[in-house]
Amino acid sequence: MEEFTVRTTAQLPTLLKAFRKTAKLTQADVAMRLGVTQQTVSAMERNAESVSAERLMKLMSILGVDLVLRARPATSIDAGRELQTLDSW
Repeated sequence: MEEFTVRTTAQLPTLLKAFRKTAKLTQADVAMRLGVTQQTVSAMERNAESVSAERLMKLMSILGVDLVLRARPATSIDAGRELQTLDSW
């Protein structure tokens, strides 16, 4: 299966719609499984940045999509900054 690197929320609408169509699901199908209206699913696909993480995870589960977090390869200068950022969590 093909992988997609998503770096901004602006990339999500196209990908979510494509995954839905690949799964041969209509917005109404997804809405029924999520317990929302078709209009809500349409809004989620158009404005993915406003979707809660919980709802996005449910949507991805319905679409058969996994969220994979992977550290970017970093230069030696960036690596130190990234580690400091992670340590502050």
